[in-house]
Amino acid sequence: MRFLHTMLRVGNLEQSLAFYCDILGMKLLRQKDYPEGKFTLAFVGYGSEADHTVLELTHNWGVETYELGNAYGHIALGVSDIYTACKDIEAKGGSVTRPPGPMKHGSTVIAFVEDPNGYKVELIQTGTQGQPPASEHAAKAKTN
Repeated sequence: MRFLHTMLRVGNLEQSLAFYCDILGMKLLRQKDYPEGKFTLAFVGYGSEADHTVLELTHNWGVETYELGNAYGHIALGVSDIYTACKDIEAKGGSVTRPPGPMKHGSTVIAFVEDPNGYKVELIQTGTQGQPPASEHAAKAKTN
């Protein structure tokens, strides 16, 4: 078995595609309208569905919003430089809802961004090149 995709229902497909493709850098892999069912499926990701897990965006025609509920958590993406990634996301109009920093009760550096539908996307520092800006690093050194 292999993990193929995760599906999110989205109210505005164009806004969602702009977020995941233009802001987070995914590619639109395929998109198809299903007129009889009145929905569109769009698959986005960082590589081919043949060897990558991807995200399915489902747009049910005529539905503009969904209640997210309290059971949904987030999607997680690994990034090599979380500080630069967050700056780039904000520069492109994305919303960083939790700036980069160590996770509570741990040392892994994480951040959260939010897509146009309110879904949370966690960014997790995977490389060692990401460092806090010099002013932030100096402030932390003074408190330690």
